[in-house]
Amino acid sequence: MNRFCSPIDKNIETAVSELLDSRAESRFYIYLLQNEKARSDDIIRGTKLHPSTVRELLSKMYNKKIIYREKIKTDTIGKNPYLYTAISPVILLQRRVKIIETRLNTIANLTSKTNGNKRVQITIDYQGDES
Repeated sequence: MNRFCSPIDKNIETAVSELLDSRAESRFYIYLLQNEKARSDDIIRGTKLHPSTVRELLSKMYNKKIIYREKIKTDTIGKNPYLYTAISPVILLQRRVKIIETRLNTIANLTSKTNGNKRVQITIDYQGDES
């Protein structure tokens, strides 16, 4: 079953892809939100992304702290697999807000020399305290 075929899901995927770097990352992130915990094989099957794409995104998104991982102990020979989970969408949005604030402040202060060296500080207010 393809979870990304309805217009609502496509709209969600598009919105999330604007917060992340690509559609593949948004598909991956949404899959983890919907499934809470998943192994890389589950993610490959669930997102229908190429295995090498999933491996690359696992590394990239883990390094950017968009996903968390925990080792699964197994009795088999070889590496123990990981279970992956996504960060809260609220945390993802809060990070994006900080980036936007920084960019807006940079733009606003480009003219600080022409307005008497007064610095401007733009802050985007949001309610909630999920960390």
